[in-house]
Amino acid sequence: MQEASVGLKRSGLKPTLPRLKILGLFLSCEQRHLAAEDVYRLLHAEQADLGLATVYRVLGQFEQTGLLKKSQLGNSKAVYELNDGERHHGHLVCNRTGDVHEFFDPEIEARLKVVASQLGFELDDFVVTAYGARPR
Repeated sequence: MQEASVGLKRSGLKPTLPRLKILGLFLSCEQRHLAAEDVYRLLHAEQADLGLATVYRVLGQFEQTGLLKKSQLGNSKAVYELNDGERHHGHLVCNRTGDVHEFFDPEIEARLKVVASQLGFELDDFVVTAYGARPR
């Protein structure tokens, strides 16, 4: 909880119990990409008394302050991940299971910068999401 409290203070948010619980979950969970329903289910399993509306509200606050990043990764479902300042990465989503795998490829990033430059843009950010499945 200490790490969650520090993260909240840095973001300018008061360390309320719902915020501490949700941020603590993201800090401790092995799964990096969580939908609001996943957060609710995991907290409910820990006997945390938080409603789904509270989970959505806190996730929105965390996204606004930059604590979390939101992505649309298949099935029109938004997922959240910690914005831990790590390098840009892409997502590979399995069409069969919905599992999300992260990857980093400096060649893709370099190529995107070239394409942006050719079109007169300065690249600030990018999102790469690919879909597929492993052969059976």
